[in-house]
Amino acid sequence: MNSERTENRPDTRQHILDCGQQLIAAKGFVGVGLAEILSAAEVPKGSFYHYFASKEAFGAALLDAYFDAYMARLTTLSAHPGLTGAQRLLTYFERWIETQQGKDAAQYCLIVKLAAEVADLSDSMRHSMLAGTERILRQLADYVSAGQADGSIGNPHPAEELAQWLYEAWLGASLLAKLRRDRSSFEAAMTRTRELLN
Repeated sequence: MNSERTENRPDTRQHILDCGQQLIAAKGFVGVGLAEILSAAEVPKGSFYHYFASKEAFGAALLDAYFDAYMARLTTLSAHPGLTGAQRLLTYFERWIETQQGKDAAQYCLIVKLAAEVADLSDSMRHSMLAGTERILRQLADYVSAGQADGSIGNPHPAEELAQWLYEAWLGASLLAKLRRDRSSFEAAMTRTRELLN
């Protein structure tokens, strides 16, 4: 490992998180050892433990950073002028399909990849994931509320309930897509989403 390269990085902590996310998105949390993270990030073990008390603490920090970046993307979508609430929601799910079907493992949804694994493994990681998904649900409910207000969403159900149903349906579609290795579950989810919104 090149300690000089490590020292010259402006944010070693973020660099370790970025490298770890690439590996964990591809292999899962348990499937990636600390040595593999250190090798990918080109940092010594001391640097890792300077920022993270344990691999579990690293996992919780990774999820927090992932959700911060995720919400930043949603904020960008929300700020896009001229979109109705329904268009924002549908754009969100179109982007979901792109990232789940893409070749870049770091863009895969860590919620889909890690939810079952970390729920039984680590309470701190489970809490990080739960808090992150609740942030997403609040934003999706805002899209639904906006769509109901601007007339682009005709479904009168409470926005929070509709957002939760849609989110859960898309998580299920992502799991089926992994098993089937095709887009059929996403296409079905999009069809059902459009029906529900109208």
